Amino acid sequence: MRKLILFIGALFIAFFILFVFGKSIYSRPGPLTEAKNIFIPKGNTDVVLHRLQQDHVIPDDWIYTVVFKGAVALTRQSGALHSAEFAFPRQASIQQVLSILRHAKPVQHGLTIPEGLTAYQIASLINQAPFLTGHIDVPTEGSVLPQTYAYEWGYPRDKLLLRTQEAMKKALHSVWEKRQQIPEIKTPDDLLSLASIVEKETAIPRERPMVARVFINRLKSGMKLQSDPTIIYALTKGKGNLDRSLTRQDWLIADPYNTYWTNALPPTPICSPGIASLEAVAHPVDGNMLYFVANGTGGHSFSASLKEHNHNVMIQKEKK
Repeated sequence: MRKLILFIGALFIAFFILFVFGKSIYSRPGPLTEAKNIFIPKGNTDVVLHRLQQDHVIPDDWIYTVVFKGAVALTRQSGALHSAEFAFPRQASIQQVLSILRHAKPVQHGLTIPEGLTAYQIASLINQAPFLTGHIDVPTEGSVLPQTYAYEWGYPRDKLLLRTQEAMKKALHSVWEKRQQIPEIKTPDDLLSLASIVEKETAIPRERPMVARVFINRLKSGMKLQSDPTIIYALTKGKGNLDRSLTRQDWLIADPYNTYWTNALPPTPICSPGIASLEAVAHPVDGNMLYFVANGTGGHSFSASLKEHNHNVMIQKEKK
């Protein structure tokens, strides 16, 4: 009996020492030398551990392997280990690693779609964005709302595109519902098309409602819009930038997108405008302006008569 008691006591002491040692390993700083984002694949504990050891989050030796697996089993009531891309801090311990795998939010990546890109350029941007899956075709022109979209590792590109299009539908509906009543802008599509021209004509926020007013006044009087960006779109079909200056010959191109040739809005938008340009068309400034020309300082000079416009053009020529 005495030997049995001694054996049980020794066994208890051995387990206690093993527990203390294992707990020290469990909470000990790990070998990761700097914070790192790591994608954890789906699988069992062995699969997860292998990835963590590959990326030097957990040491690749039998002691840490036993402690990690034991900790997973003993703390299983805390939840399952998730598959996603997670951010691991420098020297993360096994305790921290398990907390991250069970409770942390996946790493969020961001894709910024700038205002004024064409559908072709947007499709290229999304298809080249990292960590997404699948491939998208060129969407309908003007159907994407420019802004930054968050996504996780492995997110499908077609779902991201759908989110960008739903965002545009929502934004356009909101702007249309609160718009100033303008007879020349008959439909939301008209608003979107004109906003795309405004987007391309100026990057200065205060000028957008002024540019919108010029084009609305031209539509009202039956004048041609005569917007250079529409010629560029007619020449490039939205596939890139024109690598030369426009010529007078370009003005004569018989194309529905060429607003020097037709006295109507183009058949579709010529890019994806931002909310500011949508708002500019929905709420243009008051005025009788019919012309504008670059003033050499990044902005434009506006005028109500051809005589005044020609004078502004002459001033710019003299500056050159």
